[in-house]
Amino acid sequence: MKLKQTNGSRENQGFRRAFGNACMASCRKIVAQITAAKEAIFAESHQVLKSQERLLRLALNEAEAVAWQTMYPHLVFPILATEKVQAVIAWEERQQSVRRANLAFALAA
Repeated sequence: MKLKQTNGSRENQGFRRAFGNACMASCRKIVAQITAAKEAIFAESHQVLKSQERLLRLALNEAEAVAWQTMYPHLVFPILATEKVQAVIAWEERQQSVRRANLAFALAA
């Protein structure tokens, strides 16, 4: 049985296609914004965390994953990523402090 398409259903399909294209363009723009922010934060933070590049990448990936769970990932990501990077920096500074203390203790013994 063949269904005859009416003019209204053709217009509806055109609207759906246009809406779908607009959604895809918006998603691509958001992905590009997050990618650019991720690269900028990585480049800036890499100078401080040269020895912890893997942790830096993991922190940025985690921030991106959490940001995508929100309604506005492109707005949430930069703030969340900055917080995660600051936590990695604080952890690295603490590790260096512990290493120095252990070295001083070993030399004193």
